Amino acid sequence: MNRSFLIMAALVAGLLAGCGAARPSKYYELTIPPGDVTPAAERNPFAVTLLLGPLRAPHLYREDHIVYSSNGESMGTYEYQRWVEPPTEMLEDVLLRDLRASGKYHAVEFLRSNSHGDYVLYGRLYDFKEISAKPLVARVSVDLELHESKTGSTVWTHYYSHDEPVNGKDVSAVVAALDRNAQRGMEEVKSSLEQYFSSRSSN
Repeated sequence: MNRSFLIMAALVAGLLAGCGAARPSKYYELTIPPGDVTPAAERNPFAVTLLLGPLRAPHLYREDHIVYSSNGESMGTYEYQRWVEPPTEMLEDVLLRDLRASGKYHAVEFLRSNSHGDYVLYGRLYDFKEISAKPLVARVSVDLELHESKTGSTVWTHYYSHDEPVNGKDVSAVVAALDRNAQRGMEEVKSSLEQYFSSRSSN
């Protein structure tokens, strides 16, 4: 048996062993409020249609990796721990369902090329990550602004930033903290929007 054949066989065996040892990926998702709720007519105080524009974000948050960082500037991602969708898309879904379920609007839809609405909600996600410090926290920071379709003017803004304590040391605990933080943030956005339209309708 020649030497080149033995070397090739060893390489193939090594590759096969490596494939067998590959770690499976784990996927996580945010808690999405249930269903496309159809609000009752009497729960519709604001006769407006809201359109949700895409949530802008740095490249890292437009992928499915779970992001971590120190209190400094360095950031990284977990290789085998991932989201089922990019954080931007999951937050858009949470906010859409929350606003629809509130029953406060004539309609709430995603912004499309053929969409028609009274107001368009735009936003930018700055942070959606684990902060590897003591104590360990999950940070969510997002900036939102509401544009009136007729005038194009910005009529409302809201900035949310919060560090949620992580109750554990593994990635699943970080995910749970990010989920709590995201739900809290979108609930705050929903309440702030309702306050804006309430004050507008009372004038």
